[in-house]
Amino acid sequence: MNKPYVTAILVLCVSFSLASCGPNVKTIRRMQSIEENVGNPTSVEELTAAIKKYQYRVEDIINAETRVGIWYKILGTRYLDNGMYGKALETFQKAIEYYPNNQNLYYYVGVCAGYMAKSALDYGATGSLAQRDNYWKLAESSYLRAIELEPKYVRALYGLSVLYVFELNRPADAIPYLEKVLDIDHRNIEAMFVAARAYYVTGKYDASVAMYDRILSLSLDKERKAEAEANKATVLEKAYEH
Repeated sequence: MNKPYVTAILVLCVSFSLASCGPNVKTIRRMQSIEENVGNPTSVEELTAAIKKYQYRVEDIINAETRVGIWYKILGTRYLDNGMYGKALETFQKAIEYYPNNQNLYYYVGVCAGYMAKSALDYGATGSLAQRDNYWKLAESSYLRAIELEPKYVRALYGLSVLYVFELNRPADAIPYLEKVLDIDHRNIEAMFVAARAYYVTGKYDASVAMYDRILSLSLDKERKAEAEANKATVLEKAYEH
């Protein structure tokens, strides 16, 4: 039988099976055997030939799965770039099924979950913020998983720190991560601002002032320097009261 014709039949059979309640495994196997001309190999030669033929089949499947995983990653970033955070979150979760040890995917899940938490309002006026809180938990766990996979992953360390300081009211938990960011990236001005804030709200005024001084010595941005000066003055005033 013409092989392209058999291949087409196989594809149709598989597609029909997947569209129904579940794949008919016996049918798929039978069609594969017909296509590859492999029935029930018994001899050494037949077994060797069967392994060789099906090895190509396995490699094709792996290559296809790899491409699908990559496409999910690309699609997720497209959604993210367009501010479609819910769709991006769903897509990155799919990508993680293909790449469960990719730290970047967990970072992006953390970013998307953070945005979704902000949009998870109590539309039904039920008095429950469970959905919002679940998104915050997802953001935290995603950042932590990214850091677990790559301990020096600055973006995840910074993202988790911002989450702790500005969203979860846990500034003390953020400080070790911020200090790690600044050990890795000595000139990260944004991390310095967050660290200075974390020190300030936890009563570590000297550390906060020192961090603002560090910003003033490193930053070339006039607006950021002015912001650091104003914040430093606020910290000194608070410290004087105590």
